[in-house]
Amino acid sequence: MNRVLSNIVGACVEAWQEVRIHKTRVMLSLIGVAVAVCAITTVVGLGAVAQQATIEQSERQSGRPASLQVYASKFDGSAPAPEIMADVWQTALERYDITYASRVTTTSQRVQFADGAASVATTGVDVPYGTMHRVTMSEGEWFTAADAERLAPAVLVNSIFYDRLGRPDLATHPTTTLLGDQDTTAVITGVFPAQGWEQEPAMYLLADSLAALAAPVNAAPTGLDGGANYFGPPTYELWVPPELADPIIAALQRDVSAALGDGATADVYRTDYASWTGGEDPYLSLKLLVGGVAGLVLLLGALGLVNIALVTLKQRIREIGIRRSFGATAGRVFFAVMMESVVATVVAGIVGVIAAVLIVKNPFVEDFISQGQVTDFPAFPVEAAIIGLVSATVVGALAGLVPALVAVRVKVIDAIRY
Repeated sequence: MNRVLSNIVGACVEAWQEVRIHKTRVMLSLIGVAVAVCAITTVVGLGAVAQQATIEQSERQSGRPASLQVYASKFDGSAPAPEIMADVWQTALERYDITYASRVTTTSQRVQFADGAASVATTGVDVPYGTMHRVTMSEGEWFTAADAERLAPAVLVNSIFYDRLGRPDLATHPTTTLLGDQDTTAVITGVFPAQGWEQEPAMYLLADSLAALAAPVNAAPTGLDGGANYFGPPTYELWVPPELADPIIAALQRDVSAALGDGATADVYRTDYASWTGGEDPYLSLKLLVGGVAGLVLLLGALGLVNIALVTLKQRIREIGIRRSFGATAGRVFFAVMMESVVATVVAGIVGVIAAVLIVKNPFVEDFISQGQVTDFPAFPVEAAIIGLVSATVVGALAGLVPALVAVRVKVIDAIRY
């Protein structure tokens, strides 16, 4: 075992010495290999960042895997009484020890601005909603449990709303007036960025605070001069481990239907992206395209190495003959010649991987690829570095195969006379 290991190490050292001797000849080919390895590795690394941006954007819209939504209704299509549904909901959360759950109510609330009153899209949620939907804050912070105890309700506004107020310092506890049958002063505690397609102000309120402001669900809308206008009963969302999603769906459907009694039904279903994408990589086609181009560059680099190795081999015929005459086996000669290409391409591969890491982890590149949509940047994928090094090693082995076969077939006498 020790002898085999020493032979391998000796062959690698010898190969490296030969590469150093002929470094000028192999440099151009190795540059091509390094560039190709860098391209392959960078594509995989940037693909991980872009994929994370897509995932986080989907999670902001539909929740993290596995996000469930509970929908309950009577047979006539109407919603169960809010107080009954609230009790059923709380009982289910306690029974299955669900930490992340939220009521979600979409409504419109009249708000007084300096230039006049306007209807603002308003979402009533519970505190866990921010974590469930990866809500990011550009200023201030998301709701906390203490916000439920405020005498003046806390409100989170988007950047459009904030700009319309003149961007006051949150440290001064700026307020806004919510119009209704009884005007309410709300404290702005945070600002979240508006999406690219949004053109109007929007805000979040805690579900209980919104319920205190809004008209009853079954009441007629109060119109433009009123306060909040419900578009329907609240929806109920929860976030559970993906492996427990199916059992919890079945259990919730059974328990909620039973609790509501005859004449009502409950439906529980997944809303997160993983339930309909099947975990497929949306950037797979791009990775394959760039990977194919990088593969062609690797192939060209390999052909260059083959040509250089064959030319170099002709100058070493006499050396090989002398080594064979002193007892070097055909296997040792074959391995030594082939390892020269392998060692060279592995060094080029390491350089390419290092360059790829520097590119992918550059803050400017990360911001450009993520477009501000990533909060949890992934670490540089180990598989990307492995793919790059394996590709370089394979190319080196293929490039060294032909010269190694030629070296083995050289006759000792002819080689010495060369």
